[in-house]
Amino acid sequence: DRGGWAAYPAGVVWALRDAGHQVGGADLHFESSVPTGAGLSSSAALEVATAVALDGLYGLGLPPQRLAELCRRAENDFVGVPCGVMDQMAAACCTAGHALYLDTRDLARRQVPFDLAAHGLRLLVVDTRVKHALGDGAYAERRAGCEAAAAALGVAALREIDAAVLPSALERLGDAESRPLLRHVVTENERVERILRLLDAGQVHAIGPVLTEGHASLRDDFRVSCAELDLAVEASTAAGALGARMTGGGFGGSAIVLVRADAADSVAKAVTESFASAGHREPRIFEAVPGPGARRVTAA
Repeated sequence: DRGGWAAYPAGVVWALRDAGHQVGGADLHFESSVPTGAGLSSSAALEVATAVALDGLYGLGLPPQRLAELCRRAENDFVGVPCGVMDQMAAACCTAGHALYLDTRDLARRQVPFDLAAHGLRLLVVDTRVKHALGDGAYAERRAGCEAAAAALGVAALREIDAAVLPSALERLGDAESRPLLRHVVTENERVERILRLLDAGQVHAIGPVLTEGHASLRDDFRVSCAELDLAVEASTAAGALGARMTGGGFGGSAIVLVRADAADSVAKAVTESFASAGHREPRIFEAVPGPGARRVTAA
């Protein structure tokens, strides 16, 4: 059965073997603090942890990037989810105290300092507890729409469309349904570049409004948000958060909220109260701290 969670580690074994690596059996026990189906890359975490364990057990010596690529193949071709490679790259290649800047065109990457505590900030995760499954088809529809738009514009991927030529590209795109998808992808890439410049300049506080801008694009152009995610963003920013946006594949899951450290409790309280007033299930709110990628941990 490839429909359950066990398909993810099984897919990793399949991908390693299909790539010619001599991988046999293993007894695997998983413990996790990552909520499943919450837009927090639990599938990539499961895949990469499995790959790292098997790499060590069988002495494969594969670099983190290659493990991430094989994990993506497992999810695409074994599980059947047409995801990109960002989540797997983050799970495999991140370093503590940094954000991973990744260009999926060629997998060029660099570690960008992201020490929130040093700037008096915290990053909260609001798990709406609205569950989603990327395999249900909505994510695949968005991806197919982007691929169709790229083909119509004569490029390999919408990544190739620069923000400067977006207006003309929108005019050239005959399909009205594809235009919002194009606009989201191009403006989102531009937002990534803006955040990168701000982080490089040490202006961490200033990324907040860019996060909120990104949520509006995900809601209105890419159309993958939902009432609970919108409320998490609206309530947190109204309560003084610097910015917020949904994360993950959408249609439920989580939002991330950038707050000043001394405002974290009050913002979390405001979001919880807003959910109660709206009749939603109480959200789970916790702090996220930039940490290292998957690795072998030796007990002290």
